[in-house]
Amino acid sequence: MTAETKGAKRRQRAEAMLHGPVTATVARMAAPNVIGMIATVLISVAEATWAAQLGLEALATVALVFPFVMLTQTLAGGAFGGATSAAVARALGAGDEVRAGRIALHALMIAVLAGATLAVLFLSAGEAIFRLLGGRGAMLSLALAWGAVYFPGAALVWLSQIASSVIRGTGNMLLPAFSLVMISILSASFSGAFALGWGPFPALGVPGLALGFLTGHGVTALAIMIYFARGGLGFSVFVNLRPARAFFAPILKVALVAALSPVQTILTTLVVTAFVARYGAEALAGYGLGARLEFLMIPVSFGFGSAATAMVGTNIGAGNIARARRIAWTAAGMAAACVAVIGITAALAPNLWLGLVLETSSGGVHEVALGYLRTVAPFYGFLGLGLALYFASQGAGQVIWPVLAASARLMIVVAGGLAVVALGLPLSWLYAVIALAMLGYGLLTALAVLKANWAPPPPKPA
Repeated sequence: MTAETKGAKRRQRAEAMLHGPVTATVARMAAPNVIGMIATVLISVAEATWAAQLGLEALATVALVFPFVMLTQTLAGGAFGGATSAAVARALGAGDEVRAGRIALHALMIAVLAGATLAVLFLSAGEAIFRLLGGRGAMLSLALAWGAVYFPGAALVWLSQIASSVIRGTGNMLLPAFSLVMISILSASFSGAFALGWGPFPALGVPGLALGFLTGHGVTALAIMIYFARGGLGFSVFVNLRPARAFFAPILKVALVAALSPVQTILTTLVVTAFVARYGAEALAGYGLGARLEFLMIPVSFGFGSAATAMVGTNIGAGNIARARRIAWTAAGMAAACVAVIGITAALAPNLWLGLVLETSSGGVHEVALGYLRTVAPFYGFLGLGLALYFASQGAGQVIWPVLAASARLMIVVAGGLAVVALGLPLSWLYAVIALAMLGYGLLTALAVLKANWAPPPPKPA
C-alpha cells in the first residue's frame, strides 16, 4: 500500500469522525479497542496464575507491585497517550499533516524521557515506598528484585503505549488493538517462561514476571517504530528530528494536568493496599486478586474513551463543538453500561473471575477477594462513566475538573480508610469506603463535563 493510499484512508476516517452517525461511529471505533484491551486480561490472569504457583508470598508481592505497573500504563497510555491522540487529532482536524507528524515525533521523545525519569525515581526510592505500603521480610525482597528488572525497562512500556496513541489519533483503532493482543500474548507467555523456567528459559521467580512483561512491550514497540518509518501513518514522523518547544506544548499542556488523574487513581490503590496490609498477607493477596478486576475496568473504559478522544479532538480542531460534546456523552454511556455489566456479573458470580487464578490459593485469600467483589464490583459502572468522560475531556483539552473529581475520590478513600483502621473495623467496611468513593468519582466527573466550556479560546492578536 503506497503512502498516498494510506493518506487517503486516513482522510476517510477523519470524514467519518466529522460527519458520520455518532453512535455507530463511536461503536465502530471503540470495538477494536475494547477487544484489544480485554486481551490484557490475559496478562493479569497469567501473572496471577504464575505467581500463585510460586507461593503465597509471591502472590502477595504481585499485589504489592501491581499498582506500579498500572501507574506506568495509565500514565503512558492514558494521560500522555490521550494527550498525544488528542493533539494529533486536532492537528489533522485542522488539515495540518506536517504538524501532526512533528507532534508524533515529540510524543516519542517524551516517552523515552518519561520512562527514564520513572526508572530513576523508583530505583532510588523503591525500598522506602514498598516499606511504606507494608512490604516486609521476604515480600519486600521479592518486590525489590521485581523492581530492579521492571523499572529500568519501563521506557519500553512508554514507547509502545505512546506509539499506539499516535495511531489512535488518526482514527485507526484496528492496529493499536492488534498491538495490544500481541503484547498480551507475548507478555503472558514470556512471563511464565522466565518466572517458572519453561524449557531453556531460566527460572527467575518473581523478577521473571517483570522481564516477560517488558519483552512483550519491547517487541511491539519495535514493530510500531518500523511501521512509522515506512510511512504507515500516511504522513511523515522521522523527518525533522530536531526538538522544538512548540510541538511539546500541545501534549504537555494537557498531559501534565491529565497525569494527576491516573496518579491519584494509583495513589488511591496504594493507600488501600497499605490499609489492607495491616490485616495480613492473606488479606493483601485476596484484595490484590479482587482489585485486579477493578484495574481491568480501566482498559475497558479506555476502549471507549480513546475513541472519544480521537473523535472529540478531530471535531474540536474542526470547530464542531456541539458534535464533540454529543460524542463524549455517547461514549461515556457505552463505557458505563459495559463496565456495569461486568461488575454486576462479578458480584453475582464472583467465582467466574476468582476461579481463573485461585486453584492453588488458600481459603482465606478466597474469602477476602469474595468480599471485595460483592461490595465494590456493583459500582464499577460509575468508574467507567468517569474514566470515559476523562478521556473525552482530553480530546477537548479541558481536563482540570475531571482531575479534581479523581482528587475527591482519593480524599474519600484516605479519610474513610483512616477511620476504619482507627476504629478497628473489619475489612468489609474498607470495601464500603472504596465503593462510596467510586460512586462519587463518576457523578462528580459527569457534573464537571456537563458544566465545562469546550469552545477553544479566541486566537491571540498578532
